[in-house]
Amino acid sequence: MGRIWIGALGVGMLVTVVAGAARVAGGSRWSPREVETLRSLWIGELGPLPPDPSNRYADDPAAAALGQALFFDTRLSSNGRVSCATCHLPGRQFQDDVALASGVGRTARRTMPIAGTAYAPWFFWDGRKDSQWAQALGPLESPVEHGGTRAQYAHVVAERYRAEYERIFGPLPDLARVPRMAGPVADSGARTAWEALPAAQRDAVTRVYANIGKAIAAYERRLQPGPSRFDRYVERLLADGRAPSGVLTSDEEAGLRLFIGKANCTRCHNGPRLTDDDFHNTGVPAVASLPADSGRATGARQVVADEFNCRGRYSDARPGDCAELEFLVPEGKELVRAFKAPSLRGVADRAPYMHAGQIATLAGVIEHYDRAPRAPAGTSELQPLKLSAKERSQLEAYLRTLDAPVAAEPSLLEPPRGN
Repeated sequence: MGRIWIGALGVGMLVTVVAGAARVAGGSRWSPREVETLRSLWIGELGPLPPDPSNRYADDPAAAALGQALFFDTRLSSNGRVSCATCHLPGRQFQDDVALASGVGRTARRTMPIAGTAYAPWFFWDGRKDSQWAQALGPLESPVEHGGTRAQYAHVVAERYRAEYERIFGPLPDLARVPRMAGPVADSGARTAWEALPAAQRDAVTRVYANIGKAIAAYERRLQPGPSRFDRYVERLLADGRAPSGVLTSDEEAGLRLFIGKANCTRCHNGPRLTDDDFHNTGVPAVASLPADSGRATGARQVVADEFNCRGRYSDARPGDCAELEFLVPEGKELVRAFKAPSLRGVADRAPYMHAGQIATLAGVIEHYDRAPRAPAGTSELQPLKLSAKERSQLEAYLRTLDAPVAAEPSLLEPPRGN
């Protein structure tokens, strides 16, 4: 028997070691390595927000206030009824509880939650955008989401938010000769109107459009995941050197052991956001009624070609600031039907699951990973886990301890007054 000192975020703890293991409450044991794994998953390890060099307004409070107003504004749609908050519901972890998101039409993907995405290098299920602000622009021109055009949105800003916009970004361009429905979109009339504009005017409108995305991103950076029961458990473990009683049940603790051990969940769901922000083929079934979806194989090519990526002319980044994009290899068979590993924070309250809502329940997700079926295209990374029914139930019990409200000022969870 001996005693060891484990440091975590400036918090030291003495842990009694019996046969190489840390003794915790109830007679159970966490090894020193397991304690460090738990610390790595703790929300206390999240750290400060990383800078976004592509968005110089990312931490500007005035930009965030404008972005909040834009996020809730249904005028940013072709029918005047769809806003970002239509699918990203503040009271539902900024997602919408349905398999396929619906705006002016129906999409082919599940809405992803927003809290904590400021830490992510890639966005959407396929990673076709590389910043929060670039991600915000995609739905605005999508024919099935907001369905509008960048010229329309520039006019909305000029009519409704001129003073706020110009205090942040400088003077708006003259839009008197810019048709409202003009942009490089699927609608042939809007595209023709866009192509008829002089190049300098197209650029001026596009800069307004990019700044709309940057303002929305400044707002979204303020939305973070909140601490859960799991986090309270780890915090007390780190502070006291023993697992607290009354925080997790025995089944929840057993599920946690499976999560970091036999079930190998931390292969993809690691770090304090419980995601590696990478893309994985996990054999998720295709939806027969939807177009074929190759996931990251398509998204990687799209982000390289995106006019709003970190290296694009509308980015504020300097040479050397775009390492993720610079080192991206946009080809490879491992990208076929690989989809982003979402954060598991709040996962139990976010059914249905997978990129198109293919699995209805959390128990169904665990059963899928346990079986490890063959992928409909590409090669699945999974191997059968061979969990017992009790172990599957315990793993689900642990995942339910990750529920917590979004950490944000209450005023950020609703439209600003007068919007």
